[in-house]
Amino acid sequence: MNSESIIKGTNYRFTVLTERLIRLEYSDNGQFEDRTTQVVQNRDFKKPEFQVFKNRKNHQIEIITKFIHLYYDGGKFTPGTLYIDAAYNYGTYMSRWYFGEKIKKNLKGTARTLDKADGEIPLEDGLMVKDGFSYLNDSKSFILSEDKFQVRQNSELDYYYFAYGHDFEGTLKDYYQLTGFTPLIPRYALGNWWSRYWPYTQDEYKALFERFNKEEIPISVAVMDMDWHLVHDVPARFGSGWTGYTWNKKLFPDHKKLIQWLHDQGKHVTINDHPAAGVRAFEDAYPKVAKRLGLNADEEEPALFDFQNPLYRKAYFEDVHRPLEKDGIDFWWIDWQQGQNRSDTQVDPLWLLNHYVYQDNANQHAGNGLTLSRYGGPGSHRYPLGFSGDTVASWKSLQFQPYFTSTASNIGYTWWSHDIGGHMNGAYDSELTLRWMQFGVFSPINRLHSSENPFMGKEPWNYDENARQVMTQFLRLRSSLVPYLDTANDLTHQNGVPLVEPVYYKHPDDKEAYTVPNQYYFGSELMVAAITEPSDEVTAEAQVKVWLPKGDWYDFFTGVKYVGGTFINASRSENGYPVFVKAGGIVPLNENYMENIEQLPEKLTVRVYPGKANQYTLVEHQNGAVAKTTFEFDGVSTVKVQTNDPEAIIPTQRQIVFVPSGNVVNNDENQVQVNASKADITVSLKFEVDSQLVLNLIYAKLQHAKISFDLKKAIWNNLRKDSSLTQKVSYLNTLKQPRVAEMLLELVGAL
Repeated sequence: MNSESIIKGTNYRFTVLTERLIRLEYSDNGQFEDRTTQVVQNRDFKKPEFQVFKNRKNHQIEIITKFIHLYYDGGKFTPGTLYIDAAYNYGTYMSRWYFGEKIKKNLKGTARTLDKADGEIPLEDGLMVKDGFSYLNDSKSFILSEDKFQVRQNSELDYYYFAYGHDFEGTLKDYYQLTGFTPLIPRYALGNWWSRYWPYTQDEYKALFERFNKEEIPISVAVMDMDWHLVHDVPARFGSGWTGYTWNKKLFPDHKKLIQWLHDQGKHVTINDHPAAGVRAFEDAYPKVAKRLGLNADEEEPALFDFQNPLYRKAYFEDVHRPLEKDGIDFWWIDWQQGQNRSDTQVDPLWLLNHYVYQDNANQHAGNGLTLSRYGGPGSHRYPLGFSGDTVASWKSLQFQPYFTSTASNIGYTWWSHDIGGHMNGAYDSELTLRWMQFGVFSPINRLHSSENPFMGKEPWNYDENARQVMTQFLRLRSSLVPYLDTANDLTHQNGVPLVEPVYYKHPDDKEAYTVPNQYYFGSELMVAAITEPSDEVTAEAQVKVWLPKGDWYDFFTGVKYVGGTFINASRSENGYPVFVKAGGIVPLNENYMENIEQLPEKLTVRVYPGKANQYTLVEHQNGAVAKTTFEFDGVSTVKVQTNDPEAIIPTQRQIVFVPSGNVVNNDENQVQVNASKADITVSLKFEVDSQLVLNLIYAKLQHAKISFDLKKAIWNNLRKDSSLTQKVSYLNTLKQPRVAEMLLELVGAL
């Protein structure tokens, strides 16, 4: 903490961290906290420019920066003694915050869990506010110093005031500077996950993954829920089998062999841990745990869960977890459901678990740590990934999740993993599962999941043939997107830019950006509008309202070009999804979707979209090394490629196939393939407009619409005539089928 940035009195202390971020402290005994807390990890910022005035105009202290004017009149911080004006005009009357006042127009943050949620739930406040200022209350958080949680010795008011206006990305970056940046997550976590609460036998589990391979459905993470351990055979005197650490030999007679087979297939393995009941005498690990903790083993004295006790943590990791990790477990799904801290002297057990389990895994895997656990509050982003809980399988749940996911970035929590498809309840609905799976592909983590009901499995072959084929295609697409996703992963870690951002992050002064809660940026090149409602019976397509910002946009799946600065009603059949690429967009893909995604691909497909100059840097990681390939596109035809691979991790025979994309003729003749072994390459691309693309799509949509053949013919003849856009729109507006008209209006505007 820079001492030159501190303004201090007997009971107060202000620290100007940046021109837009200030720490506010008040202590009755004059003792202030300089150690790091569970939320705040760094207060060393570059010294900002500011002025201090004392005893001026009846104010004891005034602090002025370019963006903040603080007024303090002495005494304990209250709305009457401390207030701050932000240098913005977003408020109705003024941009003033009185200390302790709840800030209105908060754009919200996230929540601890979606357990049992059937749709929308209340969210905690985030840091992004329409009025341009917010605060973080760190007064109650525990000290986290030298890897130890401690109770604060001195009670004080400890707030951080943010005044970043509508610079939401700037807010988030400095929040990360204050609280710690999100770690880089392992590349394998970016593929598809298989998770199910089901008592598989060892043979069934192997057969399932053999079926995935046969169907060419790429899975990178195998999640074993509850029944890997003893559940029903636990003697009654020990209570519930919810917590367990001993392999169920009836189901898994040789679990080491199975895990090794999964590893040989390129999968990583995690198992569920409900730790609340501690370690009991029936567990294989109990004798070592009892000896370490000095328990009476003859009396079967249990090792009660106590993560604040360093000796218990040592037993938990060394005697319980480590043997299982030696069997091949790569990371842990920590399933804590028992509530928060019980008193002011007890740390929330979820916080303790998230911190120590993540740190232990990172130490075991050379900094490539991972855990799956619930959100514990601000600062939890340092322990990815987030498990959002057991949701109800319903359209209402799906309707809430895209908003929930993007809004979590407002408190820096960017790596949510949902139960894709829903965990429980619900009824058979192939369209709901398909749309949820499509959202999963375009969400941070795509973990398919369901309960132990025999009819709820998310295997694509459980659904009707059309849904099955589309599910398979999208799961393959997720694997293909890994180069793009891992680049976004690096941007989150290094620059504090989330993979999933609310639209208003990049368009904060456009009121339209706040009206599309289920629309979001997905990395630097793509924008997604999630489908969360079923298809219309007449058009056989689902529809979602999309706001396209100014500029040209291209449909990722069809190539249709849209002119932005407007709303469209995007209609999509089951094999489509509203994903848009910005003009100039560059999207790297690995078309070999069954390849082990930890291996850097020998062949890359790079889609390039015309219309605007752009630079995109592909970032690849392997064993701690980093390679960067920068693509610089002039927006017209020329792409320059520069490779920086100091540790030679890129395959020596890598080929890059450049695919001119968008509303263009897409054939092999227009694609350009180059050997990427050279450090500098220049490629010339040809973007030949496909004049029939939109008409062909209109024909296809009419073909599947449930209207009379005569009406289809009349519509088709009218739309393909050489008439003006105004005439075509006027004609469609006369139709007595409004959803059909809306479906076609989307494309007519692109003719």
